[in-house]
Amino acid sequence: MSLVQRIASAWREDPLLKRVIGSSSVLFSSNTISLGLSVIQSILAARLLGPAGFGLVAIVMGYASTVNGLLSFRMSELVVRYAGEYLEKDEKEKAAALVKAASLSEAGVSLLAFVFVLLTAALASQFIAKTPDTAWLFVVYSIGLLANFNTETATGILQALDKIKLQGLINLVQSILTVGLIVFAFFIQGSLQLVLYAYLAGKIVLGLGMFFTAIYHLTRRLGNGWWNMSLRGTTLAPGASAGEQSPGDGRLLRREERPPRNGIDFRELARFAVSSNLSATIILIFRESEVLWVGYFLSSEAAGYYKAAYAIILLLAVPVHPLILTVYPELNRLIVQKAWPRLRDFLRKITAVAFAYNLILGLGLILFGRWLLGLYGTQYIAAYPALMALLIGMVFNFTLFWNRPLLLSFSLPAFPLVATLGAGLLKTVLAFPLVPRYGYVMEAALLSCYYIFSVGLMVWRGMIEIRRQEAMTPVIEKESSE
Repeated sequence: MSLVQRIASAWREDPLLKRVIGSSSVLFSSNTISLGLSVIQSILAARLLGPAGFGLVAIVMGYASTVNGLLSFRMSELVVRYAGEYLEKDEKEKAAALVKAASLSEAGVSLLAFVFVLLTAALASQFIAKTPDTAWLFVVYSIGLLANFNTETATGILQALDKIKLQGLINLVQSILTVGLIVFAFFIQGSLQLVLYAYLAGKIVLGLGMFFTAIYHLTRRLGNGWWNMSLRGTTLAPGASAGEQSPGDGRLLRREERPPRNGIDFRELARFAVSSNLSATIILIFRESEVLWVGYFLSSEAAGYYKAAYAIILLLAVPVHPLILTVYPELNRLIVQKAWPRLRDFLRKITAVAFAYNLILGLGLILFGRWLLGLYGTQYIAAYPALMALLIGMVFNFTLFWNRPLLLSFSLPAFPLVATLGAGLLKTVLAFPLVPRYGYVMEAALLSCYYIFSVGLMVWRGMIEIRRQEAMTPVIEKESSE
């Protein structure tokens, strides 16, 4: 039986895999359309602005995103991990309190990120963009940080409520708006500023759309008064202070009548959030800020070539992103249920699915990569070696895409931190002597090595934890029954 036939058979016979693939396919359909629109807007922007202008826009956008990511606590992961568990156990008060805390924290971080960009825009213009009089571009685009003040929390809410397919719809709407504005700019031969405004408009629509959609569905699940929940996970009566719990009839309990607290362990949440923040920071510095590194080591023009290759290689992420969003909650549920054989079987099947489409897409990029780069302009074909260098690591990463979500579901956020830090430090140390000498192709090769090393370590650690938990489960169940 061929690999495709085995995958198809597994999909038909496995309700969990069928549900995950079904939910992912809906989001994948929306994302595929959005991708097509994104490719169109990227090609038009690249042709309109040339490599130097295209690279400058990428640097401006990447700087704001990187600053926000450096300060972010990955609230989507925290919400899925803990609010998803509380909802699974029908602990609605805890879920409401957790979401409220995450929402307020993310809003504060977004404001802080906006202020930081304002203060450092001139330095970014001088040392990264290397283009005079462009600091104001960094400031203008940072307005998108304020509009996305709760995007991570909203994403986590939609994942936990199994409504993540709506993210695809919102993303499609913003893609239509963005591509419409860039098409307009292309035909009137508009300026770089107009292209940047188009991307900013899409970012605003995405941020506000995600927020209102998530709040609507969370209110339907938890009720209209969920925002009044104390951050400790207990309902506050009107005029009550934290700790004065209402029994449900409007009467406040006297101190001696109050039951023992069984709220949220904020120390555990803080450890998880800080570890996630550090891990996200490392990922941003060593992996998702590649265009900024190329701009720093080389030039905006080199960043433009690298951006074109990187944009094409992200075709591999289109089917993976929906899978990550749908697989993470399922991993969390299986671990909460201690269904270890089911978990291992699920990981094998979902890896086979990912490998199949990565193999097909990878071969497609090898054969048609030069043609795709040529759509950006004939000068961008020179980036084909960088595209091939990126392909190796990206296929490895996207085939084993579940590596970090698995460890987060086990409440092991520190290990991804160590793995990505070790791989990232090695990558950066090598980049300083190698990239200025061998160019952006070397930056692409170093990124591939980073993926192989860090992802391989995380998969290894996840497999060890599954075996350890499976060995402990019978003992735990026996002790609890006694």
